[in-house]
Amino acid sequence: MDGLTAAEQREFQAVVEKRQMKDFMALYSNLVQRCFDDCINDFTSKTISAKENGCISKCVDKWLKSSERMGQRFAEQNAAMMQGGGPLAGTR
Repeated sequence: MDGLTAAEQREFQAVVEKRQMKDFMALYSNLVQRCFDDCINDFTSKTISAKENGCISKCVDKWLKSSERMGQRFAEQNAAMMQGGGPLAGTR
């Protein structure tokens, strides 16, 4: 980015931010759809039942925890690669 003008840097940053927002919205949409499909199955009431609400809470919690763990593993792998250990260093 050192070879870019200030205007080009701003434009590049705007493109990156737009892509990040698009990716975030895709992840959020996927989470909503997955938990809805798994937890909501009674359409005879306007409200969400206690059972459905509990299921949704567990679904979201599990997704967030797994996403956090994947992020940690990615960071660990990235750190290992930066140290020259390769992508699978320290996993055995």
